[in-house]
Amino acid sequence: MVRTRRLRSSPILRELVAETRLSKEMFIYPYFVTKGNNKVEAIDAMPGISRFSADTLVKDVEAGLKSGVNKILLFGVGEDKFEDAHSSHAEHSVVADAIHALKKNFGSDLFIITDVCLCAYTTHGHCGLTSVHPHQSGKEEVLEINNDISLPVLGKMALAHVQAGADMVAPSDMMDGRVAAIRKMLDENNFVNTPIMSYSSKFASAYYGPFREAADSAPGKGDRKSYQMDLRNAREALLEAKLDEAEGADIVMVKPALAYLDIIRTVRENTMLPVACYNVSAEYSMVKAAAKAGYIDGQKIIMENMHAFARAGADIIISYHTREIFEMKWM
Repeated sequence: MVRTRRLRSSPILRELVAETRLSKEMFIYPYFVTKGNNKVEAIDAMPGISRFSADTLVKDVEAGLKSGVNKILLFGVGEDKFEDAHSSHAEHSVVADAIHALKKNFGSDLFIITDVCLCAYTTHGHCGLTSVHPHQSGKEEVLEINNDISLPVLGKMALAHVQAGADMVAPSDMMDGRVAAIRKMLDENNFVNTPIMSYSSKFASAYYGPFREAADSAPGKGDRKSYQMDLRNAREALLEAKLDEAEGADIVMVKPALAYLDIIRTVRENTMLPVACYNVSAEYSMVKAAAKAGYIDGQKIIMENMHAFARAGADIIISYHTREIFEMKWM
């Protein structure tokens, strides 16, 4: 008889033969940075997560560093919004100023990644610039997310972040060709060694709900299904990852994570690049709500989810749980 239970007989033995292991090096913690001073604004839909002004962000990052949180992903909030999204690449945008403050205080001890997307900087809230076309009926106008005119603006945004001191950029807009456009912009400005972590397989998901409140980035009209991926498509997700790899991405990402473990596995099996996953806002908030209600053991569910991401093939995990995991020493 084959007795597989032999290797489960003690905690030490189970640890010895565990197939999936987590380490602190895998984790990235997202932050929302907003304009102003001395601001810490709690996000109701994401318990334990806040928006910070640059000065309070420095203090919170310093506290996180003590527990090992040394990789962060920055989202800008509260910037003035324009049709052409020019505030996204301003020299003193909220993100650029936050990067300057963080690098001044922590230097190379902190690795800063910035989200590159136009949704928080446009009046309409979409991830690319828009153009209006007459409908075939001639009775109405159709708002189109114009892919190609968005690419130079995304390139300028990425460049502005890197010039401010960002260590990596992460385009999340899902415009076709944006990785190549950003790579070209960075290379032409002598930032050839700055890596790009692309939101490659990003789905049009209901799991982003709480993030809309956090980042003030909900579209004013329509939805994002014309550029974010259809949740029913798996082969297309692999195609997106392969295209971004060909355009020069250094890391490919799957977002969301929990409902897309099959996509993480598929991408992992078909690329030699590191694979990241984003444990998104609703995945976070649902666990927090259920734990608060006493329905689940929060710690056990959180860590089961983290192991599931790694087991599926993720090398990098972006999660709002990161700070809590580190401070509570759950691994």
